[in-house]
Amino acid sequence: MIGVLLRRVLRWAALAGAAFVILSILAVMLLRHVPVYGSMVMLERKVQSWVVGESLAIQHQWRPWDELSDHAKLAVIAAEDQRFPIHRGFDVDEMRRAWEASRNGGRLRGASTISQQTAKNLFLWTGRSWMRKGLEAWFTVLIEALWPKQRILEVYLNIAEWDNGVFGLEAAGQHYFGVSAGRINEVQASRLAAILPNPRAWDAARPGPHVERRSQWIRQQMRNLGGPSYLEQLAAN
Repeated sequence: MIGVLLRRVLRWAALAGAAFVILSILAVMLLRHVPVYGSMVMLERKVQSWVVGESLAIQHQWRPWDELSDHAKLAVIAAEDQRFPIHRGFDVDEMRRAWEASRNGGRLRGASTISQQTAKNLFLWTGRSWMRKGLEAWFTVLIEALWPKQRILEVYLNIAEWDNGVFGLEAAGQHYFGVSAGRINEVQASRLAAILPNPRAWDAARPGPHVERRSQWIRQQMRNLGGPSYLEQLAAN
């Protein structure tokens, strides 16, 4: 009896696993071509507001690649993931450096790529657990295999969180500077990229000393990368 029950449980587990794999592949394939009007993080923020009895209006407007500022594209790469055009979803060198720094007594810092952050923000919840990290790795592999680099960055810029309830570059540009996503200049882009590690606590319009220093560093990195012409590498990947 126990053996029969165990076989049934294993069979259902295998079917559920296969269904998850198939559905996740189909979802990633679909989202390669259609605008992304929401994300799991947006849903999570909305639910969190309901739980505490608050009203949170999600500010978000999808903008295609050509309507996104090249300064913002480059600033995010300079700040978050300078090997984005060449890695396949995971920056092994950066992960090794982060691990070695932690072993030498430093704080274990994140080494997530833009691809990983896109997978996490779009499909998963916030927080830390081995299960979430495993799912993040799975979706990272999928989007790297099925999407071109331009699409990954396009989706990331459209779903990144830039303040409480503010998602995507269009909403962020309007929220902080009163400009559309395509009109964000170099300084504004560097400040937006500078607050990404802590967007609900830092302010791109009125940056404190830490954010201003970080934004200046990002602008230097943007120049070191060669300016907007650096983005041409994405078209080949």
